[in-house]
Amino acid sequence: MLFSLILIPFVVSFFIMISHRFIKTKLGWTALPVPIVLFLFYLAMLPRTLSGETISTSLSWIPMLKITLSFEINGLSLFFALLISFVGILVILYSIYYLSERERLVHFYAFLLLFMGAMLGVVTSNNLILLYFFWELTSISSFLLIGFWFEKERSCYGAQKALLITVSGGFCMLISFILIGNIAGTFEINELMNSYDLIRQSSLYPAASILLLIGAFTKSAQVPFHIWLPSAMEAPTPISCYLHSATMVKAGIFLVARFTPLLGDTVLWNTTITFVGLISLLFGSFTALSQKDLKALLAYSTISQLGLILCLFGIGTKAAIFAGLFHLLNHSAFKGSLFLMTGMVDHETGTRDLSLLHGLGKAMPYTGMIAFIASFSMAGLPPFSGFLSKELFFEAAAEAPSHAFSFLGSFAYIIPLIAVLASLFTFVYSLHLFSAVFLGKEVSCVTPKKPHEAPIGMLFPTILLVLLNLLVAFFPNIAAHALIAPAALVVSGSLPEIHVMFWHGFTVPLMMTLVVVIGGAILYSRLTLRKPELGQDSFPLSANRIYDTCLYGLPKVTGRFTNFYMTGSLTNYLSYIILACLLLVGYPILYYGFISAVSTNDLAQIELIEVVMIFVTATAAILATRMKKRVAAILSMGIVGYMVAMFFVMFGAPDLALTQLLVETVTLILYVLVLKQFPLGMEPHAQSNPKKRVSNILLSLLVGFSVAFLSFFSHSNRFYESISWFYTAFSKSKGGGSNIVNVTLVDFRGLDTLGEITVLCLASLSIYVVLHLFTDDNGKVQSISDDAYIDEDITYLKDYTETNALASTTLQKTHQKDNDLVILTFSKPVAFIILFVSVYLLLAGHNAPGGGFIAGLMTSCALLLMYITIGKDFMSHLPFKVGLFLPLGLSIVGGCGILSIYFHKPFLTQTFGHIILPWFGKIELASALIFDIGVYFVVLGTVMSILFNIGKTKS
Repeated sequence: MLFSLILIPFVVSFFIMISHRFIKTKLGWTALPVPIVLFLFYLAMLPRTLSGETISTSLSWIPMLKITLSFEINGLSLFFALLISFVGILVILYSIYYLSERERLVHFYAFLLLFMGAMLGVVTSNNLILLYFFWELTSISSFLLIGFWFEKERSCYGAQKALLITVSGGFCMLISFILIGNIAGTFEINELMNSYDLIRQSSLYPAASILLLIGAFTKSAQVPFHIWLPSAMEAPTPISCYLHSATMVKAGIFLVARFTPLLGDTVLWNTTITFVGLISLLFGSFTALSQKDLKALLAYSTISQLGLILCLFGIGTKAAIFAGLFHLLNHSAFKGSLFLMTGMVDHETGTRDLSLLHGLGKAMPYTGMIAFIASFSMAGLPPFSGFLSKELFFEAAAEAPSHAFSFLGSFAYIIPLIAVLASLFTFVYSLHLFSAVFLGKEVSCVTPKKPHEAPIGMLFPTILLVLLNLLVAFFPNIAAHALIAPAALVVSGSLPEIHVMFWHGFTVPLMMTLVVVIGGAILYSRLTLRKPELGQDSFPLSANRIYDTCLYGLPKVTGRFTNFYMTGSLTNYLSYIILACLLLVGYPILYYGFISAVSTNDLAQIELIEVVMIFVTATAAILATRMKKRVAAILSMGIVGYMVAMFFVMFGAPDLALTQLLVETVTLILYVLVLKQFPLGMEPHAQSNPKKRVSNILLSLLVGFSVAFLSFFSHSNRFYESISWFYTAFSKSKGGGSNIVNVTLVDFRGLDTLGEITVLCLASLSIYVVLHLFTDDNGKVQSISDDAYIDEDITYLKDYTETNALASTTLQKTHQKDNDLVILTFSKPVAFIILFVSVYLLLAGHNAPGGGFIAGLMTSCALLLMYITIGKDFMSHLPFKVGLFLPLGLSIVGGCGILSIYFHKPFLTQTFGHIILPWFGKIELASALIFDIGVYFVVLGTVMSILFNIGKTKS
């Protein structure tokens, strides 16, 4: 059940990508049911978590590495899951009206759902490695969303910065997870909680704690890792609301909360979190004062508010943790609605510049009402929910010097001091945000658009979100007991006395609030907020400048070293690689004296046919280096490849022989198509330096001797018992096939095959990008569409026929002039025979030589034959796009793995059985055949995509 909920956003995201042509402009309405369904399902689990129940599911994935698809819903994870799904509903509804139909809506909603699924995976994962997987998936999907307007330089810069910083923090977190898992002997989070004392007493505890906190601080934009968040404001406003207010930045908070029961309640943990939070709280609130852009102001205020929440978790008392979760809920409500409000202002006025906006309350009264509630809730004023959580924060900060941080003595009083000072700045920028934009006698008249109220489709979700501030304020104890208490119980293990209300008498927190309000009012009346001098750029040294210096300075430093060895000579590059490999292999051979460990006693006798084959292979290899003509050199290399296939035949490896023969055939055609783009003829070899020639010969001899030695050495020394007996003994009984090679590829080592075909897809995609992108005279990257190639061919044909006065000549007749009549006559039947053989190899591969890889190459050969004889026009007559085979095949293979999980089997577990049919008798059916079909489509799509794209380029 939990696994299915996580899977829903990914499935719908994939569905949108492949069926967007049918959905067209209704993409938003297609995506909207996803968060609604998720919210309702998670809401139905609320009574169970209130009773203290934990809902969990676990499916085996990689048992040997202790990695499982383990998910768990407790009070904490349910709190975040409800927040993610609820805000997701409002953001998608808002986006339907915010984004123009001219935008890339397919990518927007697909990436948004991808991010939603990743965030849900983070908060419900019960396995450390699984949590890391979803953690990095949030970074990748947020990179795609932040860079949604990739044509803007600032968007690309912000997306790159967010990716580099958050992924770097993720790597630190992964190291921490590995350390924790090795200490406790498990990666299951619920089992780790039983190893509390073992982890605390380990010498690796400090390293594990700090590395994990680095991951949390980078994701939640804490100083000094905060710099990515303001730059990420280049994303569309709904993205800023969802990622940078309600969800992604809260992932770091979740990580701290999730691991506080395991790593918390120590001086290292509590002190680090508290003071990093305090620094971020003060820095963010102070820097927000000088911002002229509405979203920039909200970005720095988000840094500040996240620091406040982290500070509460660092204080670590039961009341502080409860206050942190309570403020997290309030922050999602008021900051999310402020982001959406900013989007409406930008959408209806054309600007977010505070110096151009004033008096909008008259033109946009409903938007002004939203801004009033949200900004004053952020300021911590009654009767809004922000006041309640701010009071709880002040209470925890006031008690910290005498309780959690008593060991610091008088220095601990800096905590309430910074809390008051930062809250004073928060009050000032919150007041400024509302008054500067919406108050004033006259409405802004210098904005790009005439200000007017936003459409109901944007107002409605924003009003729903901002009303959450009022609902929590009027019914605080309902929210506290239903949502906050179960989450706080998971973190702290017990709960404080819960009774949230506006009036508790004249208490220390109330006095602190009065200081903030009075001091903030005085500061606001005297401070000119429109000057940017107060911003962080005024400092000579800042995190942003350090980042930019590293980002742009590092390539310059490394470029000098690169220019030293990047001489433009492919021979030199190959020599470097070979020399490095020889040193890597040769040093241990000489150092440990492995030369004496070679024995030739049990080698087989060399037959005459083998001597002849070795002579032919060596001769062809030498000729390939001496040929002056391109075709002759290619054919010589082809002879070497075909002779290797013959060796496979001689040694009884038919699958390898078929694969080698087909790969060599396809490679030869690839060489021809690539070299067709070159000028005719080949320049004769330049007179080489004799020293260079000698060094090349010596390097070649060393390579030959090294490979021969490794072959003899591996044959002479068996350090481990061979496992080949396992595949021979269980290929039929466990894999359902007699062809050991194919059963190994699609069953025993199916995960390896999945990785290999993924690499094939990436290679095909890379070649497509390289051949379809170019840099214009202005240095900007431009793309070439497939239609441009087709138009070029048509234009060429038209000019050709007009020049020769043959307007009625068809494309096929034109090609017939250039091709042999016999080849044109027999190409189609031969191609059909090859196709028939490929289908046989695909179906018979489980019990006889063949399989998806070989069949895919065979089918590619048939299509290539048609392509060579008919020409480019063959592509336009195909009833399908070869590029679609890649995602189709990868989806089939991945689907086989996911389907096995639903039957509570390890990922990619295959099954087989037999059925009896009339006339045919007993027929074996294996799920591995479906896997093989997926491999077939990937191989076919890869080969044809590469060759067709190369063939379409301008010659």
